[in-house]
Amino acid sequence: MGFMVADLRATSRLLVNYPEPYRSQILDFLFKPNFGASLHILKVEIGGDGQTTDGTEPSHMHYALDENYFRGYEWWLMKEAKKRNPNITLIGLPWSFPGWLGKGFNWPYVNLQLTAYYVVTWIVGAKRYHDLDIDYIGIWNERPYNVNYIKVLRKMLNYQGLQQVKIIASDSLWESISASMLLDAELLKAIDVIGAHYPGTHTVKDAQLTGKKLWSSEDFSTLNSDTGAGCWGRILNQNYINGYMTSTIAWNLVASYYEQLPYGRCGLMTAQEPWSGHYVVESPVWVSAHTTQFTQPGWYYLKTVGHLEKGGSYVALTDGLGNLTIIIETMSHKHSKCIRPFLPYFNVSQQFATFILKGSFSKIPELQVWYTKLGKSSERFLFKQLDSLWLLDSIGNFTLELQEDELFTLTTLTTGRKGSYPLPPKSQPFPSTYKDDFDVDYPFFSEAPNFADQTGVFEYFTNTEDPGEHRFTLRQVLNQRPITWAADASNTITIIGDYDWTNLTIKCDVYIETPDTGGVFIAGRVNKGGVLIRSARGIFFWIFANGSYRVTGDLAGWIIYALGHVEVTAKKWYTLTLTIRVAGRRKKT
Repeated sequence: MGFMVADLRATSRLLVNYPEPYRSQILDFLFKPNFGASLHILKVEIGGDGQTTDGTEPSHMHYALDENYFRGYEWWLMKEAKKRNPNITLIGLPWSFPGWLGKGFNWPYVNLQLTAYYVVTWIVGAKRYHDLDIDYIGIWNERPYNVNYIKVLRKMLNYQGLQQVKIIASDSLWESISASMLLDAELLKAIDVIGAHYPGTHTVKDAQLTGKKLWSSEDFSTLNSDTGAGCWGRILNQNYINGYMTSTIAWNLVASYYEQLPYGRCGLMTAQEPWSGHYVVESPVWVSAHTTQFTQPGWYYLKTVGHLEKGGSYVALTDGLGNLTIIIETMSHKHSKCIRPFLPYFNVSQQFATFILKGSFSKIPELQVWYTKLGKSSERFLFKQLDSLWLLDSIGNFTLELQEDELFTLTTLTTGRKGSYPLPPKSQPFPSTYKDDFDVDYPFFSEAPNFADQTGVFEYFTNTEDPGEHRFTLRQVLNQRPITWAADASNTITIIGDYDWTNLTIKCDVYIETPDTGGVFIAGRVNKGGVLIRSARGIFFWIFANGSYRVTGDLAGWIIYALGHVEVTAKKWYTLTLTIRVAGRRKKT
């Protein structure tokens, strides 16, 4: 069986520029074994230059003859995870693809060999440049799969000596991919795992008939409050009990993106303030620990798993070497709703549950007990170790009193630990004055701190021709629209700062690269991003290489406040300044 985990896509953007020691502490809470969430799997986006929910992630091949395995932060994150847990399983999955793969179409299956080559180069590059072994590779997130593409990808992996890289498909619904596999022996052989998204703890008959591993390859996606923790605790157990899923992957790993972007704070923990160092270890981290600290990939579920009489559920797992872990959850309907799908009503009430250990387990002398109670702060406990259960006198029998919204882990393992660090600094808003000259000779990351690209890709660029103050720049590097996953805007945009700023001055040196048709803008009060970026409103100040300027109320340029002519041309630096003030109210006379 696999296990439980985390997934990202443009959601760790703000993590990379956290100051130490806080950045390492956050990573420890996520990945360090027997410390916090102790994750077993890390699933990353294969950046494709397109908007994928909360931003864009750069591709390793922006253009056909371009290869660079040092863009973005996913390589760094995988290495940090491996540093802490060398056994962590790594998964790569594309959301968008660079435009050149589509040959003019918004479709990655125009040339199957080319797209497979592109994905295989990412796997080979991970090993060659970062010594990272990718364990599983996906097809196209929540979008159509192509049967022939999957076969081509499998053949190309094998040809490259990557037989050990397994294919997971199709990161969407169970139905279609399962039926395709049952009708096609070659496809059935090519796919190792069926991954479905937000399955609501249930699978379908066809998926079971394939005999393949079934995973919930994206789930959770819920605000990391105690209700989110309740959702997570319930599905970690019930995805197996109801749906035979042996792995559940949470989107997302850590909420390290501006909170006003879509799905704000839907991570296992929150780290969205690199400028202050403030972060919060939210309750889903400790709910994760109940499973991850006391099981490992390779453990087996016992046949005795199921629902409790008065609501809630239990699972039991063993390593086959005598260790036993039992996880019990009694999450109420009200406090365990996930963001999707709809959760039919069920009732949970106080009950006594008796467990009888038989066979080799009857000789277990003692079980460690870890306990969580979600809800009212007066009664709330997160991953607290209770007195252990002594079983020798009771011949392997024990009874627990269970209330609603509780989690118990009973285990022979004595390695569990609730890791902690001194409290991080207090929360602070984004600094009210902020500047960046991008003056970095050898940047560790390709992106400048705190900028969150929403359409296009902005990278540090050293302008060697320029002897003056514009040697170090931030440059938008895409020259065509990617094969999109979401509705990317028609204009490239990166955002930074505080959503609540209303009175502000933005000043920026800009350079238009494309003669005649090129242009550039600066903007304030931008009101949305992520998958909603196309409809972003705000105050946008544009200049164009054809000698015109505009002020608009939206990114699309439909709402025009002012326009006119100005001495502007491409290939020349200009300083733009935009001052936005709330108009003073006129007194009534």
